Amino acid sequence: MPGTGEFAWPEDEDQAKEDRRHKVEAERSDSVKESIQYWQKNDKISRSLTTTKKTLEEVVGLGQGFDVVFREMTFGGKRTGLFFINGFAKDTIMQEIIKRLTYLTPENLTTGALRSFFDLYIPHIQVEKTEHLSSAVNNVLIGMSVLFIEGEQSAIVMDTRSYPVRSPEEPSLERVVRGARDGFTETLLTNVTLVRRRLRDPGIKFEAMKVGRRSQTDVCIAYIDDIADKVLVDAVREKLKGVEMDGIPLADKQLEEAIVKKGWNPYPLVRYSERPDVVASHLMEGRVVIFVDTSPSVMILPTTFFDLCQHAEENRQTPFMGTYLRWVRFFGIFASLFLLPIWMLMVIHPELKPAMLDFIGPQKMAKIPIIAQFLLVEFGVDLMRMAAVHTPTPLASAMGLIAAILIGDIAVKTGLFVNEVVLYMAVAAIGMFATPSYELGLANRVVRLIMLVLVAIFGVPGLVGGVTAFIIFLSTQRSFNSSYLWPFIPFNAKAMAGILIRVPVLTSKQRPSFTKTRDNTRMPRSER
Repeated sequence: MPGTGEFAWPEDEDQAKEDRRHKVEAERSDSVKESIQYWQKNDKISRSLTTTKKTLEEVVGLGQGFDVVFREMTFGGKRTGLFFINGFAKDTIMQEIIKRLTYLTPENLTTGALRSFFDLYIPHIQVEKTEHLSSAVNNVLIGMSVLFIEGEQSAIVMDTRSYPVRSPEEPSLERVVRGARDGFTETLLTNVTLVRRRLRDPGIKFEAMKVGRRSQTDVCIAYIDDIADKVLVDAVREKLKGVEMDGIPLADKQLEEAIVKKGWNPYPLVRYSERPDVVASHLMEGRVVIFVDTSPSVMILPTTFFDLCQHAEENRQTPFMGTYLRWVRFFGIFASLFLLPIWMLMVIHPELKPAMLDFIGPQKMAKIPIIAQFLLVEFGVDLMRMAAVHTPTPLASAMGLIAAILIGDIAVKTGLFVNEVVLYMAVAAIGMFATPSYELGLANRVVRLIMLVLVAIFGVPGLVGGVTAFIIFLSTQRSFNSSYLWPFIPFNAKAMAGILIRVPVLTSKQRPSFTKTRDNTRMPRSER
């Protein structure tokens, strides 16, 4: 355990190099604080600017990285060191601060340099003091600047950060015909502001914390204090605090795996959204939202299977048209799950087809068995989807032409595939792409593959058993202690009607019961 006395760096240069080499090889620090304690015996800021600089050279590689800057200057007769990351620093703010400090004389600092700088002479709003070097380093690593003063055991932290950002744009996965065109960006503060713009409720809370021992990623929990269930909020907060890992450079998806711990379950137990209006509406329903810095999407929880089937476009149209769009989407999701297994069952067992459906089925058989055709086409669609993601935009049209004509048409003409296989696979693929949640669409594809194999092996019992197992599997899932198939299981007739029909706004007077909200009313009592 490091001692509490301040470390004295060796004066002999050769001995210092040898001692440093052995000390570097022996370091096994797990955090910035431990590293600082290892190099200077304690976490306090040294009165000696030279000692502080030498510690920073070992802890953050000062002098080795081009973007880590320690600018030494003298203001009012006091030697100072301005420590910052070059890429995060906002030049205009720092120039104003330095310009003001250059006018100081020793007579201006009669009450103490630190107090004078902090209270009188630093023309900036967000300024605070710190006595711990680890706190100063962590603040610099998130973009702030720290001013060390010779002879003082405290430093001044100034918020001069300016992150590289892009302007809010319409999300590519949640486009609407009518509605807002702004979507989340990779900057946490921007995303929080986009939600606050839509919810000017003093009860909305944004709690910030850091996750990841090395990445120190900023994570924010958002909820409306007088609506959200306190048990849910506390559970989410404790799970985030209990995350023990090096970092989450892949942002929200890694964090989801750390707090949900669903293992190999393919179905999403949280909902992702890139739209501030969608997030605001879920907050008003009593949900908890998790923002992760560097991610343009946020997590909404708890969620249900039917939540993942809904889209913002339905609420941007009239109730009648919104209901129609919802039913079309439900049909597409149903087709992506069950259309291919049912069609293959009728091909294998033609006696099951009603007389009115005699036209269903291949008019002539192909050289490859039906199940092999389906599996090949499934993998082919996945391959084309992945190729489309990695194909440059100017070449995307050419790739689509090759996939549709050269592969599909020629495969049918050569007798390798049946026309109906390509047709029904295309319908199922469209249903998958019409699924609002990308993660849900991929999970449904896995279930469809399993059902195809079951039907090919067991026939009717395979389909019945597969559907039964599918429903039982979903009914046993929990999203933060909430039923995944609510309101179907447990059944709630009124809520189920609200799922099937996009009810008018003034008709929906209560919030969903499964979120266990503290205030379940959407409207003032005089309006009900």
